[in-house]
Amino acid sequence: MGVPGVVPVWLLWYIAVNGPLADLGWTVREPTENDGMVPILVPIVAASGVLWWLANRFLRRWNTAAARVYWPVCALVTLVPTATLIIFS
Repeated sequence: MGVPGVVPVWLLWYIAVNGPLADLGWTVREPTENDGMVPILVPIVAASGVLWWLANRFLRRWNTAAARVYWPVCALVTLVPTATLIIFS
């Protein structure tokens, strides 16, 4: 789910950069952002989260790693493609 996870993670990043982080002065708000991304954000992030959870719950049956190791590694691997795109773009 790392590569398909780029879309919802990027949307969350975009909202954070143009919302709370810009309000704190940590980033600069995008001057053309006035559409309101929440109607698009909620269904995409919810569907991706459910799909990610179901896929990993299914794959967890065949994995021998402890749950305290498996779930953080799954989350990290999901974030790696997005972090790579943010850093190198």
